[in-house]
Amino acid sequence: MEYTIGAAELARNLGNVLVRVRYRRDAFVIERNGTRIARVVPVSAPPAGATVGEALAAWLEGADEDPGFADDLAAINASDRIPFCS
Repeated sequence: MEYTIGAAELARNLGNVLVRVRYRRDAFVIERNGTRIARVVPVSAPPAGATVGEALAAWLEGADEDPGFADDLAAINASDRIPFCS
C-alpha cells in the first residue's frame, strides 16, 4: 500500500517508516510544502521466513533517538530556501 507523508513526519518516524517498508512492503510518497519530492519503496523481495520476533527486533532497532537529529534537520531546513526572485 502507498501512503503520503510530510518530510517532517518522515524525520520524526524514519525508523517506523523503514520497518513498514521492509516488512509490510508499504511505499511512502514524501511531500514538502505540498509538493511530492520523493518515494520510499522496498528495493528487494520480502525477506524469506522473517519471524514476528525478527520484525519486532527491527522495529525496536529503529526506535533509538538521536538528540542532535532535530538540530541537524533545522540546519538543513534553514539552508534549503527557495531563492527570492523579483
